Amino acid sequence: MTKILYFILILISFTASGQFSKVAILDTSLNRQWIILAKDWRYQKGDNIEWAQPAFNDTSWPLMTSFNLNMIDSKPINKRGKIGWFRKRLKAGVNLNDALVLNIYQTGASEIYLDGKLIHKLGVVSTNPKQIIYQDPSQYLLSLPLQTKEQILAVRFVNDQEKFPVFLNYNGYLRLLVTTLSNANSKDAIKNAQVVKGKLIEQRYFITLGVSAFLCILFSSLFFFFSSEKINGFFALSSFFLFLFISFVLVSINTEGKPFLISFLWSIFSTIHVLLVLYCVYKIFDKKFGFFYWLILAASAITIPMLFLFRADFVTPSIGVLVNVEIVRVIIYFRKKDKYGSFIFLIFGGINMIFWVAYISGIFPFGNQYLPYAFMITPISLAIYLGYSFGSQSQSLRLKLLEVEQLSKENHLILSNQNETLEKQVSERTSALNQSLENLKSAQSQLIQSEKMASLGELTAGIAHEIQNPLNFVNNFSEVNKELLIEMKDEMRKGNLVDAEDLANDVIANEDKINHHGKRADSIVKGMLQHSRTSKGEKEPTDINALGDEYLRLAYQGLLAKDPTLNATIKTEFDAAVGNLNIVPQDIGRVLLNLYNNAFYAVDQKRKSADESYKPTVTVATKGTFASPSKRGRGEVMISISDNGPGISQNILDKIFQPFFTTKPTGQGTGLGLSLSYDIVKAHGGEIKIETTEGVGSTFTIFLPA
Repeated sequence: MTKILYFILILISFTASGQFSKVAILDTSLNRQWIILAKDWRYQKGDNIEWAQPAFNDTSWPLMTSFNLNMIDSKPINKRGKIGWFRKRLKAGVNLNDALVLNIYQTGASEIYLDGKLIHKLGVVSTNPKQIIYQDPSQYLLSLPLQTKEQILAVRFVNDQEKFPVFLNYNGYLRLLVTTLSNANSKDAIKNAQVVKGKLIEQRYFITLGVSAFLCILFSSLFFFFSSEKINGFFALSSFFLFLFISFVLVSINTEGKPFLISFLWSIFSTIHVLLVLYCVYKIFDKKFGFFYWLILAASAITIPMLFLFRADFVTPSIGVLVNVEIVRVIIYFRKKDKYGSFIFLIFGGINMIFWVAYISGIFPFGNQYLPYAFMITPISLAIYLGYSFGSQSQSLRLKLLEVEQLSKENHLILSNQNETLEKQVSERTSALNQSLENLKSAQSQLIQSEKMASLGELTAGIAHEIQNPLNFVNNFSEVNKELLIEMKDEMRKGNLVDAEDLANDVIANEDKINHHGKRADSIVKGMLQHSRTSKGEKEPTDINALGDEYLRLAYQGLLAKDPTLNATIKTEFDAAVGNLNIVPQDIGRVLLNLYNNAFYAVDQKRKSADESYKPTVTVATKGTFASPSKRGRGEVMISISDNGPGISQNILDKIFQPFFTTKPTGQGTGLGLSLSYDIVKAHGGEIKIETTEGVGSTFTIFLPA
């Protein structure tokens, strides 16, 4: 009988002990690792704050062991918006002297109690779904003030995971990990993998973010400076969307709220990025958009609603794999067209495709750690191809430059031979010229006529340049009138007489403008005819200010027609008291034209050798009736033409009015311009004076009788 009683007592003690959870003792092993609190939990659906108290008897609660406390056999304990409790018995080992910390990952909100005392409130737990505030504290370390005595760790948890995507591999998540504070702050990736690996991945994402920003700036700069290379603009766009994608990934890593909107956006940016990369590859190899391209576009469009059904980190990589497969296919097909370019994309595209296939299929267990670097593969391949492309173009330009230099040397040799031949001919003819002084006068007459024709040519070039503006106005307003008349006919057919009358008024106004510019062109043509007439030497009253301004404008326009790079400042200081002079306008005009051309030539020569601060300037001034310093008692008018050119050397100052003397290169001057000008002014009873300073400029002054 006694044995039977002992047996019953032992059986009762075993039965009673089975009703209580085991006490988890946290020992010094936490100094070198994180431990997931997954065993010997009691759980209960519902909500009662008394369940946090250590005195509460939870032996009737079901016992569970799971890494995700909210799941049993792939079924959630607490469905969305429902509250449940989890309790566990634990204590700190006597040899554990370091403080303990928790790391909690959850899809919802929770309250953490230790022996009935609230130690952490993560979000807001409420029976009202509208008052629940989601928080994921996985980025934080939470204190766990555990003692060496047995204590109750209770978790009040409400499941509030996102409504989207619909099909998840879990329905609410709750996981608790514990370690010592020293280990949580350790930089050892093996001991503190929970924190160190997460920070390492985040750092790698920041590296990728910096690379994408740099490439975006690089490609944008190249597109700005070489706008004809439009492919650089698409390179910049693809890098920009990669930058946005990585930015939102980093936001999702560090956010405490619900991440669906963020993951939705980074999925869209990632898809746009890979599609732009595919577009760039098509353009690089000059491939037409075919069936596979539009198929991938359609698949990309489908991914938008798919993001509401499946996780973004599953849907988006699928598009990336499709794009990489198509890139490899295009490269293989066009490998003969661009051997080295296709080799670059084939290597990087192959590596990228292998990584993504291994990542999606789960073959590569450390895929998450190297995922940030995988996003850099494609943009780096674009940058390398760009460098290769610029190198090829540079090599091609260098070869062409060598060809040009070779041709230049050959031309120089030919010119040297011709110069030698010409020098021999000149030497042979010099003796003949010395014996034919009589022929010199005839040649002089011909050169004088050539000088006159050259002056006429200068005028003609200026007039042609000047007459273009009114002709452009006439043509433009004629086209506008044609359009207005067509509109007026339409309005008249519709019976809109008011609108038709307005259009007619516009046509009349435009016709006035056409008439104005036509008269302007007519006056220019008449002036040209007047200048082309042979002078009979008859003097007539002439407005010297108007004559000087007209020839100044025509001279400048004529020179612009020859050399558009000439950019001289023109200053005029005309004295209104000058009035009319009794002169031969064609002859005096020729004098002014010669002096203007010399002034513009001087400032242009100095411009070519001076620095950027030099401003070519030509100043024309007249002064009213005054007593000439050389002929006192007789009123004269002064006309001065000044330039800030290189000036005239004192060694040649006495020769400049001599016939055939010129400082211009051979073929650019006859040496008769100043000589003829001097004779014309003398024939009018006037004189020409010159003031010059080397390096500063020159001033030619004409004195004519008033």
